[in-house]
Amino acid sequence: QVQLVESGGGLVQTGGSLTLSCAASAPTFSSYDMAWFRQVPGKEREFVAYITWSGGSTAYADSAKGRFTISRDNAKNTMYLQMNSLKPEDTAVYYCAVPRVRGYFIRASFYVYWGQGTQVTVSS
Repeated sequence: QVQLVESGGGLVQTGGSLTLSCAASAPTFSSYDMAWFRQVPGKEREFVAYITWSGGSTAYADSAKGRFTISRDNAKNTMYLQMNSLKPEDTAVYYCAVPRVRGYFIRASFYVYWGQGTQVTVSS
């Protein structure tokens, strides 16, 4: 069982920055690939970024490329999402997640553990 807790969301102006954190309870945190998703009301959960268990490889949605950076600190059992140049369309609840098996998956159905989410609101 893996428990994930996101933090760091908030209200920011267009062009601003936020860093989200995802703290995991699992002692085997360093063995899990992980990802960030986001969701707005009435829409499906959307892939944002992915990172391998070692942190050696990452992938991003087109909407996040060049603005967001995913990283992790396995010694702290924590994953991060640095978000720069934020836009109003980035407004959403952001979730961290662990997939059923190691691998790069952009569909939410491949992820088995989820945090409760943290709200990010970007004002225009």
